[in-house]
Amino acid sequence: MVQVMLPLALLVAAGGCWPLIFKDIPVESLRTSLNRLVMYLCYPCILFAVAATTPITREVLSVPLLVGLASLVSGGILYVLFYRLPWCRHLSDSTRAVLVLGGMFGNTFNIGVPVLIFFFGDDALRYAVFNDMLMTMPLVWTLGVWIATRLGVDGAGIGRPAVWRIMLTMPPIWAFLLGTASQQLDLSYPPLVSAARFIGQATIPVIIFVLGMTIPWRRLTPRIEILSAAGVKLLITPLVVWGIAPMLYQPLQEAQYAAMVEAATPAMMTTLLLADRFRLDSAAAALLIGWTTILFWLSLPLIMALGWIQAGVPH
Repeated sequence: MVQVMLPLALLVAAGGCWPLIFKDIPVESLRTSLNRLVMYLCYPCILFAVAATTPITREVLSVPLLVGLASLVSGGILYVLFYRLPWCRHLSDSTRAVLVLGGMFGNTFNIGVPVLIFFFGDDALRYAVFNDMLMTMPLVWTLGVWIATRLGVDGAGIGRPAVWRIMLTMPPIWAFLLGTASQQLDLSYPPLVSAARFIGQATIPVIIFVLGMTIPWRRLTPRIEILSAAGVKLLITPLVVWGIAPMLYQPLQEAQYAAMVEAATPAMMTTLLLADRFRLDSAAAALLIGWTTILFWLSLPLIMALGWIQAGVPH
């Protein structure tokens, strides 16, 4: 646990302390600039490098399939929990919608990759890449946008954006497609792939640093609705993968255990972006990201102890 989590914890702590030390730099401006650096340069490079060297196999595709199914099941549980049961009627729709979003989708790349690499080696990066491109991004910008604009009353008057237009303007999408095409056509150029991988290595450190600046440390008070959504995200979602995987794949291989790692990750940072874009409860989004990130220290060892994740599984 120390080997996996210490680098992440140090980066989160550095991001949290940065505004206290360098008070002359606006936090929002710095966070926006770093996010743009990742979105337009670092993240597309790592996606291209991995896609250009990874054959598309049944095992690789099992990760987005299993994590996607678990996310949908968790979304249904969260909908019932926050919209159908009487105990949450005092919450606004904007709060409930953002809790459903945050509880469905995890930080599967930036948190998931270090854990995957620890368990399964450097090649496990491919699981996070294919999960992000084939599950997280399509679902977030379709079902996620629907949840934000239909279940969040405050966002209902904004209108639903042109989802495909948004996705087609994202550099990561094009980088992944270009890398996949070059691999399928056997046109990958090793020096270019190595250069892209080198540039892309900055993705996770930068985003984890930004995560430290995003967590509202001074307002990190426990709230029952936040902790409930965190419990679904950190425990129920991987439990669903653990239950579904043996029905579809026998015997379980490395990819299926990697899917459990991906399902167990904390709430994605894009939850805050969606909250800002569709006028949902940004404070609740930041709290959920903060609490799931902190509680991940406890939930991951528990999942390991239960045997849901096993290292050294043969390919």
